[in-house]
This record gives sequence, C-alpha cells and structure tokens, in this order.
Amino acid sequence: MNQIVIMGRLTRDPELRQTPSGVSVASFSLAVDRGYAPKDGGERQTDFIDVVAWRNTAEFVSRYFTKGQMAAVTGRLQIRDWTDKENNKRRSAEVVAENVYFTESKKSREAAVGTVDPKEDFGGGYNTPVESSDFTELDMDDGDLPF
Repeated sequence: MNQIVIMGRLTRDPELRQTPSGVSVASFSLAVDRGYAPKDGGERQTDFIDVVAWRNTAEFVSRYFTKGQMAAVTGRLQIRDWTDKENNKRRSAEVVAENVYFTESKKSREAAVGTVDPKEDFGGGYNTPVESSDFTELDMDDGDLPF
C-alpha cells in the first residue's frame, strides 16, 4: 500500500504548468514539522517535501493556495530516476497529491488572499472546484440539527 498523508506550510506559491498535451500540473513544497523534538532539548526538525498535483487538483491548488498557508495532502509517494545536465543519474522522491485540504479557517484564508466569494469557496477538503452548481447557501438556523 502506498498512501501518504502530510500537513505543513507551503514554502512557495504553487507553480502551475501545462504539459504539451494541455494537462495541468502544479508543483509546490510543504514544510512539515516532525512529530518529536530532539532529546537534547533542541528545536523540532522540519522536512521539506515536494508535492505534485495533476489536472483539476493542480488548478485548484494554484488558485486557492499561497506561500505560508497550511495545507494537508493525501496521495502516494513516487520515486523518479532522472539524469542531470552533467549526465549523472539522480533520484527524487515526491508526493503525488490526490487530495489537498484547507487546514486553516476561512477567516485566516481570507486574510491571506483577500475576500473569497462564497460561491467559489471550496474549503473543508474538496480537491476540485465545482464548475457550475445549482446549490445555494441556505440562510436558516441549524440549531435543531442533531449533529
């Protein structure tokens, strides 16, 4: 089983590109703190993990996430072999994102990127925006709901 779950802050704005066939791909990096501190009382260490997202998820990430925002990513680990300019064989590890989630409140996101139109706010774990929707926000008290 190859399943990865990471959460951290974006180290840079996502970079959106298109493949020659027109498929969207976004790359970004997350700074992920390790879950423990060293025994000598030093600071926690941070891992900088490369992430790549494809198609609608790539467009979603590039549109709604910016440097410094917290994000959670689920996906799979991918190891790539490649050759550098000096013809040396290299190996890279990256997470291929299946889902990218907001992990901050809507208010925090709005402060970071400006006002978000409620019809375009896909927070809370959606990995792709809905292009057109018949859903509207209901303006009613939900105090009687059992959950």
